Amino acid sequence: MGAPSVMTDEQLRAAYRGKRVFLTGHTGFKGGWLALWLSELGAEVTGYALAPDTRPSFFAVAGVEARCRHLEADVRDAGALQRALRQARPDHVFHLAAQSLVRRSYQLPLETIQTNVLGTANLLEAVRQEGLRCAVVVVTSDKCYEPRESASGHLEEDPMGGHDPYSMSKGAAELVVASYRRSFFPPTELRRHGVGLASARAGNVLGGGDWAVDRLVPDVVRALGEGRPVPVRNPRSVRPWQHVLEPLSGYLQLGARLGGIDTRQPERFCEAWNFGPRPDATVSVSELVERAIHHWGAGTWEDRSDPAAPHEARWLSLSIEKARQVLEWGPRWSLDQAIQATVSWYREAAALDRAGVAALTLGQIRTYLGAGA
Repeated sequence: MGAPSVMTDEQLRAAYRGKRVFLTGHTGFKGGWLALWLSELGAEVTGYALAPDTRPSFFAVAGVEARCRHLEADVRDAGALQRALRQARPDHVFHLAAQSLVRRSYQLPLETIQTNVLGTANLLEAVRQEGLRCAVVVVTSDKCYEPRESASGHLEEDPMGGHDPYSMSKGAAELVVASYRRSFFPPTELRRHGVGLASARAGNVLGGGDWAVDRLVPDVVRALGEGRPVPVRNPRSVRPWQHVLEPLSGYLQLGARLGGIDTRQPERFCEAWNFGPRPDATVSVSELVERAIHHWGAGTWEDRSDPAAPHEARWLSLSIEKARQVLEWGPRWSLDQAIQATVSWYREAAALDRAGVAALTLGQIRTYLGAGA
């Protein structure tokens, strides 16, 4: 294999131009970025998701609805999801719809399980029932692994697990994917059934347009913008930090391979994949906040640790050697580049209309694709 690299814009356009793409979770932060990127590549995007759960939202400020066929519906509604897939007849499916917050999962454990586990099963069962022939990428999380609080990065074959309801739900979603792949969509019979099924696990993402509650970067931006100290709940926790474009590029590259682009063996890619950052981007929460303050130009933070707070893993990291060696994918931006791009996005977007925000976002995608090319 050659050196790891993100597919070029030209290669991605060749993979997705004119293709029908079904994207769940397009009203969320990561899903919104992916919807814009796919639309810019020339794909016909059908988005299926609940209404945005934050105000403001990336979906609204970047005008995502104008760039796709927007369906407001719930992945827990199996009938609605199957009807939407039947109408879309996609070439590619990217499943990002989820309840994505650890702390919320303690408050709403059943909703988290129903969305993340049964929602995934509903999607795969709809693909099966409709007899679709498509590439399917199910996005879970680095938190799907049984926690071991170790500096060594998780490998794709490590056991699934999770202490909190969110992490458990992501591990369970991975088991759903593995079960459907073995039972209904075996890679060795890909040419018969036509479903290339893979899962993707990414680290903690940074990027403009995230306004979620109880997530670090939105907390940082809100506090610094208001001139108050950044409240930090878990300063010593260590996470694999990466710009949102890093895992999204991995999902797109994986989807292209599953679809047979630049490979004669798409079945090789019907597996689980980690899309993490460079090793030096796995740092503590406090270090990330200090770097963000540096790039912002001013500010302070304060320790808001609460011994009675719900449990969250202290250390998470991912091994990306499999993605490097087999998929030939690798991260392009350093942690400081990711933070700088994020800070710049929030500062510039505040003065722009929807078209301007979309242009800003697409400009960052172009800069990212040019990095290391």
